[in-house]
Amino acid sequence: MNRAAPRLYVDRALAAGAVVDLPPAAARHVQVLRLQPGDAVTLFDGRGGEWAARIERIGRRDVLAAVGAHDAVEREAAVAVTLALGMPANDRMDDVVEKGTELGAAALQPLVCERSVLRPEGERAERRRAHWQAVAAAACEQCGRNRVPAVAPVRALREWLASLPPPAGEARLLLSLAPDAGALPALAGGAALVLGGPEGGLAPGEEAAARAAGFAAVSLGPRVLRADTAPLAALAALTTPTRQGGR
Repeated sequence: MNRAAPRLYVDRALAAGAVVDLPPAAARHVQVLRLQPGDAVTLFDGRGGEWAARIERIGRRDVLAAVGAHDAVEREAAVAVTLALGMPANDRMDDVVEKGTELGAAALQPLVCERSVLRPEGERAERRRAHWQAVAAAACEQCGRNRVPAVAPVRALREWLASLPPPAGEARLLLSLAPDAGALPALAGGAALVLGGPEGGLAPGEEAAARAAGFAAVSLGPRVLRADTAPLAALAALTTPTRQGGR
């Protein structure tokens, strides 16, 4: 049985007939897999669809690939979900980005909240964002997505809430343990913005600010989920085809 061609992300526009110098991450992937000139690969640039390609040359520090035909295949979820969350500590944010990408998140917004443990600022925050963006690209290579979710710059929760425009049709959902929290809605399409807190949850004033920005409090059930589990559970529920009329 033939194996599927390895998938590689190229962070520049691709075109049939071009010969491209693969970026460092993709070149390393080719070398780790011990591919040889003539071997088939699949390239995608995050702009939609994917390209059949073949390795043209492998040097000590560079790899060239010849780009072939484009396939306009899409593997995006019917609901475009943005995950906005108070960043969990340690390496758990890496897991949220990786699993969130696999589950179909359209974008991710890392936030610093009152109870946040992880509080990167300035250059350190940008390095984290760039790292998470690379994690998202690698997850797309693995799971078959051709559009890489954008990881936005780290922002303070209240500043981010104040910057949001008035709701324009998207569902705004606040993951909450409040007694008045409703059930997660079943969405057949459109967009959703899911907000979750860090370890310890959002402070009462933060929840109030989120509600004032148009977020409806929703519950994921009687169990208390970790800060890194709750947004992924919500994402999976919102993008599962059986919740979308069996589509």
